[in-house]
Amino acid sequence: MDKFIYKKSAGITALSASITDFTYKKHAHKEYAIGVTLRGIQHYNLDGSLQLSYQNGVMLFNPEQAHDGMAHDESGLDYVMLYIDPQLLLEVMEKKNIVCFSTPIVYDDRLSQRILNLSHAILSGKDEMVCSELLVSLADSLIQNNLSTDYKKDTALIKKAKEMLHASLKDVIKLDEIGKELQLSRFQLIRLFKAHTGISPYQYFLNCKLERAKQLIEKNRDVYSAVADCGFVDLTHLNKHFKSVYGTTAFEYMLHLHGKKVPRNDLCTTRNCPFVINNLVNR
Repeated sequence: MDKFIYKKSAGITALSASITDFTYKKHAHKEYAIGVTLRGIQHYNLDGSLQLSYQNGVMLFNPEQAHDGMAHDESGLDYVMLYIDPQLLLEVMEKKNIVCFSTPIVYDDRLSQRILNLSHAILSGKDEMVCSELLVSLADSLIQNNLSTDYKKDTALIKKAKEMLHASLKDVIKLDEIGKELQLSRFQLIRLFKAHTGISPYQYFLNCKLERAKQLIEKNRDVYSAVADCGFVDLTHLNKHFKSVYGTTAFEYMLHLHGKKVPRNDLCTTRNCPFVINNLVNR
């Protein structure tokens, strides 16, 4: 049975996941994603190449680095991940410029243990001060690994395209209008964007919508405001895309963060009820 548990503390989101059949669609995160494979083999495509993380493998993803993910075989996969805002990690590392991981998978027992210590502290509800101290220890271990300042910066055209996509999260994406502004055909825009980012403009646009929805859920504890503010048709529409990237529905994610149980039985059947299972939890 696939299982995803999210918790957040000290500005860091921790995920404990166990998957067998689930497959992440190709996506990217605005944060650094740092994790450890606990059991099985993590199978994913990153920057056009296949990666396999075996037991105790430390997985390192840079911000906006496109990837998918699944269990390598039918035996399944257990792992933990930490999602850390770039500015927070740079502050802890006392770095001014964005850094990137030059190696996607490393096997380092000390680094692995510090990731596990911090993820366990967040998932078990430890005090934020404890989590912050563990983040410092983790950052010290990361500095000792393969970090590079050779971060791929956006070109002027890609930066402008991203700005236009961010500015229209409530609307339907209009590639012709963006292409016209950049003096590119929509086909030129798609090719250029995908070559630079690893994902299409539409995938990037959808990722931005989902990231914004996640932020609103964390802030407001309200999945319905996320639907309205991010231009999704309804909650079912949001849940479908949310689950393909985060492994859980938007409603389940909200409950995880606030330490509440995910309902397993229908509580009511009225369409307007906030606990309609058909709308809130896709199964």
